[in-house]
Amino acid sequence: MRITLRQLQIFSAVAEHGSTTAAAESLALSQSATSSALNELEDLLAAQLFDRVGKALLLNDSGRMLLEHARQALDIVEDIENAFSGKRDGQRQFRIGASTTIGAYLLPELLAAYNALHGDRIARVSIANTADVAAAVANFDVEIGFIEGPCHVPGLRVEPWIRDELVIVAAPGNEEALRSRAAPATPEQLAEARWLLREPGSGTREAAESALIPYLHYLEEGGQFSSSEAIKHACAAGLGLACLSRAVVADLIALGKLVEVATTLPPLSRDMYLITSRKKTLSPALESLLGFCRSWSREMRSTA
Repeated sequence: MRITLRQLQIFSAVAEHGSTTAAAESLALSQSATSSALNELEDLLAAQLFDRVGKALLLNDSGRMLLEHARQALDIVEDIENAFSGKRDGQRQFRIGASTTIGAYLLPELLAAYNALHGDRIARVSIANTADVAAAVANFDVEIGFIEGPCHVPGLRVEPWIRDELVIVAAPGNEEALRSRAAPATPEQLAEARWLLREPGSGTREAAESALIPYLHYLEEGGQFSSSEAIKHACAAGLGLACLSRAVVADLIALGKLVEVATTLPPLSRDMYLITSRKKTLSPALESLLGFCRSWSREMRSTA
């Protein structure tokens, strides 16, 4: 058997793009050369790696099993080439997945701080909800994941990263409707409110439900949005209450467009997590980034 790295690279590109035409464009190859390499790989393995659905190529079970090994092999080769080519280690491209709050409000600052210490690094960041980021790490689509809720995907290393403060916010007019001027809102009053929530699978939604349902028993949904940014603006427009990270709403609170609702609930918070695949061999560059992420979170806790 003579599997080549080029075949694995082409296979990985087809898996990512879903067709030989798109994979060929990404690799600057002809479509015929890409199809030929894929067919040769399937012949060598005596296995079909994709299900052909019209013009689309969808990974089957054999393809998903190979993809894990192919991406590990390609990552290792890239690390070897960087080590011996005279390139600065900063040219190593990190593939990072982050759920929305982390990707928008924490990750840019983290990467900027890392670059300041280690020289400019290239990061390809994918933003999705917690469930999709965990799946991307498991499928080797990304090397490191940052998520905002519990991880339900097996085979991953999961470590607590940052403790995030959650706050209940409302538009100024809605906040006064919830409570009297003299007393914080009770769970009974909060249970009568309409809540703006993320979609199922979102760590932000899971965190809000985990924090509130033990006290309110039920959340009446006033709207479902695919981003926390959309929720906070809908909340400022008076559509309902929201339970979000303080990092997300701090700007609108400062502008007076949102108010933090005083309640009789205990302080609300959630854990954010750092995840990697147990099957992945971590390169020195990735180990360096992970170590920096851990120390950065400790610094944040010490200054909080």
